[in-house]
Amino acid sequence: MTAVNTADGATARLAERLLGMRANREVIPPDPNHSVRWHQHSYPSPLARWNYHPEYEIHLIRKGTGKFIVGDHIGTFEAGHVALVGSGLPHDWVSDLEPGEVLENRDAVIQFDGRWVEQAAALVPELAEVRPLLEQSQRGIEFLGVSAEEAAAAIEAMGTSTGLERLQHLFSLFGILTRAPQEERRYLAEEWFRPQLDGQAAAVVDLVLEYVFSNHAGSVKMSEAAALVGMPEPTFSKYFKRATGQNFSDLVRKLRLAHARSLLERSDKPISEICYEVGFTNLSNFNRHFMNDAGETPRTYRRRVQKS
Repeated sequence: MTAVNTADGATARLAERLLGMRANREVIPPDPNHSVRWHQHSYPSPLARWNYHPEYEIHLIRKGTGKFIVGDHIGTFEAGHVALVGSGLPHDWVSDLEPGEVLENRDAVIQFDGRWVEQAAALVPELAEVRPLLEQSQRGIEFLGVSAEEAAAAIEAMGTSTGLERLQHLFSLFGILTRAPQEERRYLAEEWFRPQLDGQAAAVVDLVLEYVFSNHAGSVKMSEAAALVGMPEPTFSKYFKRATGQNFSDLVRKLRLAHARSLLERSDKPISEICYEVGFTNLSNFNRHFMNDAGETPRTYRRRVQKS
């Protein structure tokens, strides 16, 4: 997903991409020399978009900041972000970029077939310990604290090793994630999240996400999003809800609140300034939505997070 700096630029870019719309079901090429696939890629990249695949994915962000969406969850990331994404769960990581900026090798990614784990566990019973983790990953899991640091080191070690040494780092990584304490796990998508995705739906959602992520702090209109993908507004509303499990307005609100949480954590800006910076036009409305989402006021959230 590429960075867009103006509404006009987003419109032109998205219209151009619509002409070559393809399925966003990512096809993971098998690696005949390794049990699992390890690779890295830069951002922007054709691989960095709203996509889904049957393989499980362990994802490390090495540099930069931005927003990510896993299922119906929207959050923010910075370097060191580690997540486990379950089979078929759609996801995307969108970096904050300056015009023309490229983040070289932003991501290190491990992808593996769940059937491989089951088959291996039949011969190596100890691997059965991983099964509960894979079941929980259907919601997506973000790892925090020491678990994230240790997992990131194991992911990097896999990329510089081969043969039995690489397998050793993989098993070490499985152990780190499986035994991560609950306070160092954040479950992402809601348990009931069940998108109805096909190739076209995923491509449409990818285009809409680009528009929303590029403009969320300003004017974001469902009518404009619908026009970008060539649908009447009522049709688009139903289509988007079916494909993503959430309303268009909910997506925009979650993105703005995720941005607000990031600013509350990392800056000393007044709450009123943050309110308008992330796209809300009314402070009381911002406070109400933040309270409903986080279970506490922006001020309380800032005090708690910055103290910890």
